[in-house]
Amino acid sequence: MRIGFIGLGNMGGPMAANLLKAGHTVTGFDVIRTALDNFSGARAASVAGAVKDAELIVTMLPAGKHVDEVYRGAGGVLASAAKGALLIDSSTIDVATARAVAAEAQKRGFDMLDAPVSGGVAGAAAATLTFMVGGGDAAFARALPVLQAMGKTAVHAGASGAGQAAKICNNLILGISMIAVSEAFNLADKLGLAQQKLFDISSKSSGQCWSMTSYCPVPGPVPTSPANRDYQPGFTAAMMLKDLTLAMEAAASAGAATPLGRRAADLYQRLSETGLAARDFSVMYRFIADAPESFA
Repeated sequence: MRIGFIGLGNMGGPMAANLLKAGHTVTGFDVIRTALDNFSGARAASVAGAVKDAELIVTMLPAGKHVDEVYRGAGGVLASAAKGALLIDSSTIDVATARAVAAEAQKRGFDMLDAPVSGGVAGAAAATLTFMVGGGDAAFARALPVLQAMGKTAVHAGASGAGQAAKICNNLILGISMIAVSEAFNLADKLGLAQQKLFDISSKSSGQCWSMTSYCPVPGPVPTSPANRDYQPGFTAAMMLKDLTLAMEAAASAGAATPLGRRAADLYQRLSETGLAARDFSVMYRFIADAPESFA
C-alpha cells in the first residue's frame, strides 16, 4: 500500500519504520529536519507532497492545533490527498478537535479514524502498540492490516472521537494509579518495610495494577521499568500532564466529576515545574520521596 506519514518524531518515526518493514511504500514528512533525515523511506518536502499519491495517510502530531492545521490548513491533507484515501490520526488530542476534523473530512469525501496509541516509544519501536480507534466500521476494517503492522492490538471503540475518549480515560487511570503506587512505596520505606517485600505482596494481592507490576516506580522489583535507568522515558511526565489536562478539559465539557484526576494533574504540574518534565512519569516516586515538605 502507498502510505503518507506525517510526524516522524519519537513515536511516528518507529511507527513509519515498521510500515516499511511490513512491505508498504511510505512517504514521510516532518517539520523537524533531523526527524525527516532519520527516516529511511521516501521523504517529502511538504504535507502535500507526502500525501498526494497515498492510499492511506497516518498522522502522529503533538496536539490538537497541529492536527487541525495539518488536515484543514492550506496545503494540508484534506486539500491535497487523493480521492478515496483513508485518513488515520494517531495523535493524542482533545475529543472536540478529533470530531471536528473527522466531520470536515467526511464532508470532503474522506473516511477518517482517530487512533491514539498506548505503549510509548518502546511499543512503537517493537510494533506492540495498542490502538484505540474511533470511526466507522468499514474504515476500521480497511485500516486494520496497517494498524497491525504497527501494533499488536487494535480495538474499535466506537464512532469518531471514541478513540480519543478511550485514550484519555485510560491514562486518567494510569496517572492516578502511578501516584498511588509511588505513595505506597514511599510510605513503606519510611515504615522500614523493604520495597521488594511490598512488591512481592502487593503484586499478588489487591494492590496489584499495571503501575505496580509492569512499571514499578522504584528500582529493583521490575528490571525493565524506567526506575532502573534513572527514569529515562518511556512516557514522559510532560506527556502524562498533557493527557491528564485533556482528561480534565473533557470532564469539564461533559460535566463529569474527576476529583482524583484534578489532584493528579496538579501533582504532575508541580513535578514538571521542578525540572522533571522530561523524565519518565514514574519519577513521581522520586518527587514524592524527595520533597515531603511539599505535601504537608
